[in-house]
Amino acid sequence: MQKTSYDISGLTIVTPRNYGRIFAVLCICLALAGIAHAFAVGQIEWSYVAEFLTFPAILTGLVNTVVMAILAMVVGIALGVIFAIMRLSDNLVLRNVAIGYIWFFRAVPALLQLLIWFNLALIFPNFGIPGLFSVKTVSVMTPFLAALLGLGIQQGAFTAEVVRAGLLSVDRGQYEAAQSIGMTRMMMLRYIIMPQAMRVIVPPIGNEFIGMVKLTSLASVIQFSEILYSAQTVYYANNRVIELLIVSAIWYVIVVTILSLIQIWIERHFDRGIRPINHKK
Repeated sequence: MQKTSYDISGLTIVTPRNYGRIFAVLCICLALAGIAHAFAVGQIEWSYVAEFLTFPAILTGLVNTVVMAILAMVVGIALGVIFAIMRLSDNLVLRNVAIGYIWFFRAVPALLQLLIWFNLALIFPNFGIPGLFSVKTVSVMTPFLAALLGLGIQQGAFTAEVVRAGLLSVDRGQYEAAQSIGMTRMMMLRYIIMPQAMRVIVPPIGNEFIGMVKLTSLASVIQFSEILYSAQTVYYANNRVIELLIVSAIWYVIVVTILSLIQIWIERHFDRGIRPINHKK
């Protein structure tokens, strides 16, 4: 059968209109406009927001929040690495201890853990070595220490699974190659496995760090002076509730934005070995 050719040079290309997308954009714009209008005409004194943004008590709470998030993540990462290695150990006792730790501290809510640590004196009034020294628990378990232990130990359980996933992502041949040249297990982890696993570990750990910044707000229930607790202390005095809450939200957004940029930089650093090289022609 003879094929018939058609001249399409005179045809006009018509781009199809996606009416669903246009409708979705309009709905989003209307919703954003409604929210902006509510904040604009609402009973919000924006001058107070600007004034209390750099209020000393708020800045102190900001510093405490950042410090607590960093220290809790340091504790969490340290515990996470230790228990992830234990979880992958051939030793049955170490493996079961790691499984029990991860199971328990992931099961108990963070707020409940904070309350338990803060009220630990009800279970252990004193601690120390019998006959040598004894310290009252209530004098040691400050809101800062209770928050650090509660957040850090819980974070360790989640971090352990992240680190374990990163270690399992490394090809088995890398382990065998390291063993074939006489490397010990610790040398193998330090020089061969962990550098490769970091590419998988860093993104979720970065997300956990950002989540930790917001999770510190739970410590307000045990009177730790982070941003939210500081804001509550101020608005109990001047009754400017929404203004102080907006101030807290602004600082959380600023801190999280900075941490997100740092996370992107770190991810690019560990991705250098797998990104294709662009050769200039």
